[in-house]
Amino acid sequence: MSASHSTASSAATSTQIATALTALYIIWGSTYLAIRFALQGGFPPFLLGGVRFIVGGSLMYAFLRWRGVPAPSRVQWRNVAMMGVLLLLMGNGLVNVGEQTVSSGMTAVIVSSSALWMGVFAALRGHRPSRLEWLGLSIGFLGVLWLSAGGSLAGTPMGLAALLLASVAWSYGSIWSKGRDLPSPFMTSAGQMLCGGVAMCVVGTLVGERFHQLPSAHAIGAFWYLVVMGSLFGFSAYIWLLHHVRPALATSYAYVNPAIAVLLGAALAHEQFGGRELAAMGVILLGVVVITLAKTRAPKAA
Repeated sequence: MSASHSTASSAATSTQIATALTALYIIWGSTYLAIRFALQGGFPPFLLGGVRFIVGGSLMYAFLRWRGVPAPSRVQWRNVAMMGVLLLLMGNGLVNVGEQTVSSGMTAVIVSSSALWMGVFAALRGHRPSRLEWLGLSIGFLGVLWLSAGGSLAGTPMGLAALLLASVAWSYGSIWSKGRDLPSPFMTSAGQMLCGGVAMCVVGTLVGERFHQLPSAHAIGAFWYLVVMGSLFGFSAYIWLLHHVRPALATSYAYVNPAIAVLLGAALAHEQFGGRELAAMGVILLGVVVITLAKTRAPKAA
């Protein structure tokens, strides 16, 4: 009975991990285009993220408290606030800033470097990726470089710099959170969205962002897609993964998102790609497969 129970638990855990990864791969791959539509329709970059995360965080926090989930302690609020600043204010906020002048496909390509940065920060904390994980990361990064080399996926230097800084902040915040005193994964997600959303609204106000007119209906639709799918589902799946899998697997979404973003950009926003881009996406997916294999072999090695 004990063995069968263990097998069932392992199967359920594998299913949950696969579901969370699929959500990140597809949902977050589509949010880059949604951000572009929201920005073009009248949302300022920091206020877009701030209002988005305050709405999403408030809904999730209220639901969790209604279900009896304990509120974070003072120390936990401090930790989730730090994560909100690193992941949302600096991470998502600078992505919004960068995407004002960078295509949605190229944005996803630059952000995908977060997987490598996370490997570096994890190594500095003593959590060194295995050789197979490093191989997967390297293959994926080569695919990203190939995808970003030339073509129509371009942007301004300032926009690209903002995206690179966003990737570093997101990666550092993700690794910094490991081992911290945090509430349950979903309450952590809600708290981060609340703290990060408030911080983004403050920064947006300080830099002079204002809603000079009501955003277009198209932009409002994109905004609610970001709230429901990007924040409530996607961000919660990511926080859950950070608590349950190795960093290399949790960040493998970063190598699939460029492919999803480029395909959607071509289909819905006329961002063009050809055979080179398709081949590069194949290399990216190969890197994800290698990372996944490394994850499945890690428990056996242990």
